[in-house]
Amino acid sequence: MSIEVIGITVLWIFLYGYVFVASVDFGAGFFSYYGKVTGKGEIINAVINRYLSPVWEVTNVFLIFFIVGIVGFFPDTAYYYGTALLVPGSIALVLIAIRGSFYAFNHYGHTTNNFYLFLYGTTGLLIPASLATILTISEGGFIVKQGNEVVLLMEKLFMSPYSWSVVFLALVSVLFISSSFLTYYAHKAEDHGAEELLRIWALFWSFPTIFASFLVFVSLRNHNLEHFNSMLDHSWYFTLSLAFFLLAVGLIMRRKSYGLAFVLVMLQFASAFFGYGKSHLPYLLYPYVTIHSGVTNPVMGEALIWAFIGGLSLLVPSLYLLLKLFLFDAKYVKGAK
Repeated sequence: MSIEVIGITVLWIFLYGYVFVASVDFGAGFFSYYGKVTGKGEIINAVINRYLSPVWEVTNVFLIFFIVGIVGFFPDTAYYYGTALLVPGSIALVLIAIRGSFYAFNHYGHTTNNFYLFLYGTTGLLIPASLATILTISEGGFIVKQGNEVVLLMEKLFMSPYSWSVVFLALVSVLFISSSFLTYYAHKAEDHGAEELLRIWALFWSFPTIFASFLVFVSLRNHNLEHFNSMLDHSWYFTLSLAFFLLAVGLIMRRKSYGLAFVLVMLQFASAFFGYGKSHLPYLLYPYVTIHSGVTNPVMGEALIWAFIGGLSLLVPSLYLLLKLFLFDAKYVKGAK
């Protein structure tokens, strides 16, 4: 296996880790605010706050690894994406900063501030919407090279059905992933009121997620036929994803094995995510950058691979300890400590 293939595989694993950890975190923040304004906060906020307290500070570790790695492995991406994504990228960074800051103010303050909670909840939906722009732009047609200048066609991006379908998928996926996990977490906490409410929300957001996935698939055909045909060649990934989805929803509907249901949700998104990534290759940005044309020199590439494998080897056990010692501790999960 070549350096560029190993590199993009490691980076894609980091990005998948960020997508999942961040989705649970973003959705939990939104549900916390939603529960507050609808009067259901007393039912769910205890469970949500017990989840958020240990993990909110580590969510962006995966994203940092990915950004550093993509520039290190494929320097051309910095040239093409750097200038073009200055505005949407800056918006995403500002939103992440606002979200972290106001969660800290709200969580460590003496009283709950509704304005802080509003910012924390709404940025949880705006961040994935803004970050989804990167995947949209990677399909080509939104960036043009004019001489030595790279220009992002903002008007075309905002008017594109494909762009909005990706944003829609990002939003509903966050809510489905988060509610699926929190249903399991509430079940572990033996908080039956929160469990039932979150279970209803998981079912509510499940079918918009599949509909949005189908919408992205259809709109991609009109936007990038080459990638669409490549996805058809890897259709078994997406068929498997649908099967995992149906099994997960079936378990949630029957109020059985919420832990297994969440694992199936993870497998659902893993199948679709890696199927999308594989069908996208060799392009990192249609038609300018491929994993072959944009890769760094072999010595640097090999060093980065070992560095990131080492980072992954440290990060995964650290997250396991975080889950074991705090999040799923028998007393902590039930609010006893």
